Amino acid sequence: MTSITSSPIGEKTIELAPSYKIPLVLISIAIPLLLVQPWASLPLALFGLFLLLQTVTIRLQFTPTALDIYRSSKLLRRFPYTEWTNWRIFWSPVPILFYFREVNSIHFLPIIFDPKTLKTCLEESPIKSNSTSDNS
Repeated sequence: MTSITSSPIGEKTIELAPSYKIPLVLISIAIPLLLVQPWASLPLALFGLFLLLQTVTIRLQFTPTALDIYRSSKLLRRFPYTEWTNWRIFWSPVPILFYFREVNSIHFLPIIFDPKTLKTCLEESPIKSNSTSDNS
């Protein structure tokens, strides 16, 4: 579910819907791996469960001026677009990782939210530099 508040194009806030694909795939791979390699399946299952918890609790909101990250209703971090220099979504066929760079830092986020809406929001946001997605 993607919720949009306010209607003018430049003044809307878009909250990305959660996507459970990556956590569920990791957990699904860990189950049969348990029979073959128990020590390898445990970290994979724990990482899948961690991502599942994050998918349930974390929300990204694109505002007219920044990307806001919320846990439940508490604002965790605000990333103003004026600080961004680049962004990329890795592996377009099955988006798994979202990267963006600010003037002083680099951020990687697993795609635990709707990748199509994410790409649309990024393309429409006022980010300064050449923003591209990875086709490889």
